[in-house]
Amino acid sequence: MPLYLVFEISMLLTSICAVLLAGWLLWQGQRQAGMPALAGFAAMMALWCAGHIAILHQWPQLGIALVLANPLMPMCFLHFALQFVAAGRPLSSRLKMLQRQIPLLYGLTCLLIALSWLFNGGKIIATTGFSAFFAFQGLGWLNLVYTVLLGIAAHGVLLYGWRHHSGNRRRSIGAMFIAGGWGLLLATSFIFPSLGLTWYPYPMLLLPSYLLLLVYGVVRYQVLAINAFANKALLWFCMLLVVLALMALVSAMLGQFGMQALSAVPALQLWLYSALLLLLSAACYQPVAALARRLIYPGVTLNEALLERWRLQLQQTESWTELAALGSKLLSQQLRMRVAVHLPQTQAVAAQLQIHCQRGAEGWHYELKGWDDVTPGYRLQGEVFAALLLSSCRILEQSLKLAEAERKRLDQQHLVELGALSAAMAHELRNPLNIIAMAAASTADETRQHIQQQLKRADRLIADLLSYSGQLQLQLTTVPLNALLQSLIQQHNWQGVSCQLDVDEQLLITADVYRLQQVIVNLLDNALAFCRNQSGAIIKLQAQQQGTQLLLYVHNNGPAIASEQHSSLFQPFVSKRAGGSGLGLAIVRRIMQEHGGEVNHRTDLGWPVSFELRFNLNTEDTADE
Repeated sequence: MPLYLVFEISMLLTSICAVLLAGWLLWQGQRQAGMPALAGFAAMMALWCAGHIAILHQWPQLGIALVLANPLMPMCFLHFALQFVAAGRPLSSRLKMLQRQIPLLYGLTCLLIALSWLFNGGKIIATTGFSAFFAFQGLGWLNLVYTVLLGIAAHGVLLYGWRHHSGNRRRSIGAMFIAGGWGLLLATSFIFPSLGLTWYPYPMLLLPSYLLLLVYGVVRYQVLAINAFANKALLWFCMLLVVLALMALVSAMLGQFGMQALSAVPALQLWLYSALLLLLSAACYQPVAALARRLIYPGVTLNEALLERWRLQLQQTESWTELAALGSKLLSQQLRMRVAVHLPQTQAVAAQLQIHCQRGAEGWHYELKGWDDVTPGYRLQGEVFAALLLSSCRILEQSLKLAEAERKRLDQQHLVELGALSAAMAHELRNPLNIIAMAAASTADETRQHIQQQLKRADRLIADLLSYSGQLQLQLTTVPLNALLQSLIQQHNWQGVSCQLDVDEQLLITADVYRLQQVIVNLLDNALAFCRNQSGAIIKLQAQQQGTQLLLYVHNNGPAIASEQHSSLFQPFVSKRAGGSGLGLAIVRRIMQEHGGEVNHRTDLGWPVSFELRFNLNTEDTADE
């Protein structure tokens, strides 16, 4: 292949890419500082490359004029660099002064170009690989020096910006500086003939890579939409190279198969036809793809705007129930038929079309149920929506975890503050209570008994407050559960209430014995308060092992707890029991949490009131945590 042809292809590719880049920047970069000036830089590069092509095709006057317009290229880049660096950070006094002189510099640049045209600043000579190539002469050398000075000034501005910016803008400026140096290195080879050097300008063959680096450096971190464009452009560029290689191979082999007429076609024409065919394919790709989707998936109305609206709405939900309801509503409106969305912790809803989103061991996954008989278009919309729903499930799961962690942190902080306050109050209250107790010793028996009863109540309230708010230090030991409960039953005054025990004598539990007794006593006292003086009153303690958990139940046949009280049973300072502190069940919950277990109120076990205590049998791990 002739070397001049390789050079022409490189210039043509650079010119086409520069025109596309300039158009894209003018279309998408209006809101970004300096992008119109960068578009001017790309346009001038396209014209500069076109000038070299014009010289090769024997249009010397046009080619020389376009090449001598070269100073506008670094002028536009200098303008862009000043605007880009000034965004978000004030310039130095010198750079501000330079920025104010931009109109004057544009005028000076245009004047120098006009003088270069007028006084023949360039000529055409023959050199290695070319019958016609550009060379500077006379005023053209001033044109070249001025161009170099503008490039140095632009890179000086970039260096200032790199030192004073941070983050993505600093990265962009650094990449621009490197790309500019690379472009300067490639472009300088075109002055070899002007210096009397008979070297072929091989570096200029790599000029298309300069534009790719420029796109990466300038817009990768600033105009995010252009990343998709650059990705497609690189794909089509690679495809073009493949087609060119294939056409060269076919051209070489056509003569071997007797196709002399086709083999006589110049390689350049074959390549141009191939490139044109590839460009037409790229232009027709989107319409043809849309037509194919309509034929294969009739009735599909999905578009980017609709998907973005769905995504935003789904991500604004704050609970599983809300997400399931919104998901069902959105997809039902889209398909005009009922669709049920089932998520964790949501109630099942009957519908012909269902989307089930679940979290498994390998992460979130969805399942479409009842979609086998719908059209492919509806099925596609269901799968796309389910994928969006999975993304929202992951986000909601993380949000709920963060909210729960924050709630626990606030609860812990509240307990620390409450513990300090409770200790101070207990100290201040017990002193006057002791004085009252000593003063009551000289009163009448009936009065003294009444005072002592109230003092015991006050002391119990203080003890409950300290138990709830203070620090719990567990001393874990393994004890037979039956024997422990027997001792507690014998210490109680049951006041006519029957207490039953159904616990295997071989069943062991690892816990803090004192705290476990406190839990059982609190539950028994609560049950006794509502069962005493009732005929046939029964309190039953029952335990069983279930897998890796030990379940301990405290049942009673007293009056059932009202449903409106279920949600606040374990909240502190909530009590329906006369004389209660409102901390009994709250203390039970806190002690169980410290043991790595939990307490629940149950109404489905055949008793009016049941409390379930769940202990993990691997309590050594729990204690270590």
